[in-house]
Amino acid sequence: MEFNQNKPIYLQIADGISEKILSGELKEGDRVLSVRELGAELGVNPNTAMRSYEKLTTDGIIYNQRGIGYFVSEGARAVALDMMRTDFIENELPNILRKMRLLELKAEDYLK
Repeated sequence: MEFNQNKPIYLQIADGISEKILSGELKEGDRVLSVRELGAELGVNPNTAMRSYEKLTTDGIIYNQRGIGYFVSEGARAVALDMMRTDFIENELPNILRKMRLLELKAEDYLK
């Protein structure tokens, strides 16, 4: 995973897991990697991986089954979709629209 310097790594990891849920790679009830496995796979400190899981747990996307591990929550796809749409509309889309205006690009020319 390539990390962007403009966003905390733990949030990028959480986004990556949410994207796997949206793409269908992870489904409700699926077990996700342990904190240590995720840290090793991505080459990050386990504390960073834990922060990602804490955020996803708080958001209702995953849950911890004590002693067994973390799993994708029921309804996680809808929650992830709503959160990622909101993030895109609030944080990314304004920059895209501004750049399109500057470059005199029209969306209808590219959205076919």
